[in-house]
Amino acid sequence: MSVDTAAGTIRELRTEIPGPKSRELHAARERAVSSGFGITSPVFIDHVEGSLLVDVDGNKLIDFASGIAVTSVGAANPKVAEAVAAQAKLATHTCFMVTEYQGFVDVCEKLNALTPGDFDKRSALFTSGAEAIENAVKIARAYTGRPAIVVLDHAYHGRTHMTMSMTAKNVPYKQSFGPFASEVYRTPNAYGFRWPSGRENAAAEALASLKEMVLTQIGAGNVACIVAEPIAGEGGFIAPEPGFLKGVQDFARDHGIVFIADEIQTGFARTGHMFASEFEGIEPDLITTAKALGGGMPISAVTGRTEIMNAAPVGGIGGTYAGNPVACAAALAAIEVIQEDDLVGRAKTIEGIAMPRLQGFVETSPYVGEARGRGAMLAIEFVSDDGITPNPDAAKKVAAHANSQGVLTLTCGTFGNVIRLLPPLVITDDELNEGLDVIEEAVRAL
Repeated sequence: MSVDTAAGTIRELRTEIPGPKSRELHAARERAVSSGFGITSPVFIDHVEGSLLVDVDGNKLIDFASGIAVTSVGAANPKVAEAVAAQAKLATHTCFMVTEYQGFVDVCEKLNALTPGDFDKRSALFTSGAEAIENAVKIARAYTGRPAIVVLDHAYHGRTHMTMSMTAKNVPYKQSFGPFASEVYRTPNAYGFRWPSGRENAAAEALASLKEMVLTQIGAGNVACIVAEPIAGEGGFIAPEPGFLKGVQDFARDHGIVFIADEIQTGFARTGHMFASEFEGIEPDLITTAKALGGGMPISAVTGRTEIMNAAPVGGIGGTYAGNPVACAAALAAIEVIQEDDLVGRAKTIEGIAMPRLQGFVETSPYVGEARGRGAMLAIEFVSDDGITPNPDAAKKVAAHANSQGVLTLTCGTFGNVIRLLPPLVITDDELNEGLDVIEEAVRAL
């Protein structure tokens, strides 16, 4: 079956989505892979051309997902691919804790220089974002000698035992996996769109709630760290109202609490700054990175104040694959592309093209409550006729239409009612606009 696409379109749909070869491979997957792995679109990709995903049936899809904010420089960036190939010929692994290699040190030096904060820093490399968060907590506990961790509503920090405990949403991340780690406390995020007394009160009231919890319920002297995403990712691309995170940072410092910014999804040019913390001049004590850091290869990091980072006992942090040499080579190449091609500026351009169109959905559709985000990390939240009740069915319908028409789109949000846009930063204007056209068609059809 061939699906018609208009003349001049960038997408190329030779079959329905998913096509017959993808369906055949998906059936094999179901026979071989744990059903615990979810799937957004049962499409098997053969190769990537810039921001276009080419599946095994020859369909060309516009990528609005970037592997969940990983492939910011593209999923087959030539510089990254060349760096990976060159390093793989030299050594795929030695384990940095056994014998050292320069790539690990080079990545740490880059992170120390690029991350916010004009103070002496050290870095530690790991493999996944969740691993970075877990080690950041360990380091903060070692430094402070305190047990408690404070996190925010709508947070997502990972799928390990500790990070799952820190994550807010139950289904699918926590359901049936308890009991959870102790000494994790949750306080409201300054979610303006849904703040009961109005957006203008969100920052002050959310900060007051956090202070009350820390001071009266936990005891400031028991809190090792406060962990916050500058923009809540899986929780719905929620950018806290201005002043909230800066207030959290200042409060943490007043009480000897380590402030950790989870920039795993927001980092490395995604939001129109190298790091989202820069929007309010925040200088986290520790910052965690992953995703776009490796240009598609698995690598993560914790970077922060030297005195905090060096509090972990020798041998207390690490990992067999931590800072793998091939992944380090990919990270150095990805950072070079981000800097040389000014992908920070490109993210701002993407926002300038996309945000007015998304705001138009708010004005023309009763089912779009808010368009939000920064740079190339944008979202639309779907609501019911009353303008506020979450409408996950509408989000699912729009995403299903987009995916069937060759625009790979992800949903998110605590209530499952948000569509997030995470295009590669190398996407062209034409590709971006064509993808937005498809989403607009689906919104109009609601």
